[in-house]
Amino acid sequence: MRVLIVDGEPPVQAALARILRSRQDIESFDSANDAIEAADKLARNHYDVVLLDISMPKAHGIDVLDRLKDTDHGATSVIVVTAHEKHAIAAFEKRAVDYILKPLSAARVGEALNRVAQRTASQRAAKLLKTLPVLLNPRPQPCKIAIKAKGRILFIDPREVISVHAEGNYVLLQKESGSYLLRESISYLADKLDPYGFIRIHRSVLINSAYVEEIQPYLTGEYGLRTKGGQKYTVTRTYKKNLKLLAEIWIGSEAFLPE
Repeated sequence: MRVLIVDGEPPVQAALARILRSRQDIESFDSANDAIEAADKLARNHYDVVLLDISMPKAHGIDVLDRLKDTDHGATSVIVVTAHEKHAIAAFEKRAVDYILKPLSAARVGEALNRVAQRTASQRAAKLLKTLPVLLNPRPQPCKIAIKAKGRILFIDPREVISVHAEGNYVLLQKESGSYLLRESISYLADKLDPYGFIRIHRSVLINSAYVEEIQPYLTGEYGLRTKGGQKYTVTRTYKKNLKLLAEIWIGSEAFLPE
């Protein structure tokens, strides 16, 4: 646990520091002499526990409680350290989880810290249980590309696109049923569609590797490529190295692979 001691009395600070040093569950601790200094430290750091004296100069300890309530420090537990029990009651109304009366008792401080440690562990367990279903069953990411066509925005599943062809300042997305003409460069599409298994086989052609059924080497150093449905393409020598991306395992076909 990370702890902030807020107390204007050096002897009390020193006594609390000794107790904290003796505990294995204290990751680190810091000290503030008054509520103003405490507010500054809380603005710059996160603490699991605040040991707070209610009666301090410059600003009342209740102000620190109000600050914790009104900021993102809602998970910080506050233990009130006071010489007056009536102050502890006021603090409980604000969200303090325990109080310690002065003069300090090491056993009583330890008891209060143990209570906070159990509370913190329970909060973490509850948070984990809430998060666990999401971790085990992550929400699938949308597999869509949005294109502008005829004044509308259409959402296309890239897995249904067979090929992309450059046509001047445009590209043609070819599906099994229909096609879409977009004012975009093929290099831009090559970059955006790379995560979806598209490979470049020509300076003006991208192919969805999921649709490739066959490749055949030519004596010219080029390759022939056939997709589902029988459409044939030529893979130029510049891009034949991309054919290695078509499969993770090549069995008995090493001689066909481009070097």
